[in-house]
Amino acid sequence: MTRPDTMSGMVLTGHGGLDKLLWRTDLPVPVAGPGEVLIRVGAAAVNNTDVNTRTGWYSPKVRGDTSSGAAEGYAAGEGAEGSWSGEALAFPRIQGADCCGEIVAVGAGVDPSRIGERVLVRPMRPIDDGANGMTVRTFGSERDGGFAEFTTAPSDDTIAVNSDLTDLELATFPCAFSTAEGMIQRCGLGAEKVLITGASGGVGSAAIQLARRRGAHVTAMTSPSKAAELRSLGAADILGRDEALPESAFDVVLDLVGGPRWPELIGTLRNGGRYVTSGAIAGPIVELDLRTLYLRDLSLLGSTYQPAKVFTDLVSYIEAGEIRPVVSATYPLRELRAAQEAFLAKSFVGKIGIEVAQQV
Repeated sequence: MTRPDTMSGMVLTGHGGLDKLLWRTDLPVPVAGPGEVLIRVGAAAVNNTDVNTRTGWYSPKVRGDTSSGAAEGYAAGEGAEGSWSGEALAFPRIQGADCCGEIVAVGAGVDPSRIGERVLVRPMRPIDDGANGMTVRTFGSERDGGFAEFTTAPSDDTIAVNSDLTDLELATFPCAFSTAEGMIQRCGLGAEKVLITGASGGVGSAAIQLARRRGAHVTAMTSPSKAAELRSLGAADILGRDEALPESAFDVVLDLVGGPRWPELIGTLRNGGRYVTSGAIAGPIVELDLRTLYLRDLSLLGSTYQPAKVFTDLVSYIEAGEIRPVVSATYPLRELRAAQEAFLAKSFVGKIGIEVAQQV
């Protein structure tokens, strides 16, 4: 194809509220550098990380839950180091951790036969920076992402996918499902009893499907109005968000919530149980009694850095039809603000898809 000079896209102009999202039709189309590919984006989706990056919530100066500043942003200066890596972001930034599209050009060192491939982009790329060990570079945070008509990505992070699903359906997989699969592989979940918090969200609903795929007995924490949908995804039992939690009932807790009820979540584990977290939407600051940790031989695990196989495994599950997309609503990219407002209402199950191709 002939590469156009300009494209449409949604630009984040700084940390803050929804007003920081600016629609532009004059963005320069990026050029694939060495080892990179140029992708014509078909679709993307909304994730908590898009909102958290916009507001600067990842900054250690922000100690509250994710919803309190989700619409208006946090106080000036709180989110200055608001990226996954802990570094200040460069603005303007094109967000969008999810991306499904077609490779239309390649940079130096990339096989030209890749042109025409339909691909999903790996959203999180672990990097060993030497002095500090592993760090992460996230698509749509440390580099431009999928909220524009074209984007670039390292060739190794673009995985060909063979599926009858639409671009929009496929675009709901990368961030949420790889996060959930990363958690599951991190704790080695098998045919065990698992509690999943935040179970109606993108990662939580993905975790239900992926845990069931491994033979686990899933208990999902959610609001009662969403129970039927989560049962259809594979949840065997439902716990209301405000219900009392059972003691010593689970082998594993997959937690996306954190917050004030965190000690109760730890109490639901059997002796020798494993807790793994990849989110803290109810608040990142929790209290731990170290005696509980060592006297009960518990394992507490964080999950962000993913071995490369997590994403390629995920694509294989998609191609085998072992997991399915859960799309609650769809918006065109130019209406991303409205899509994020709907996302913040948390009245849905699964993901909100974003149509990117052929923006006007």
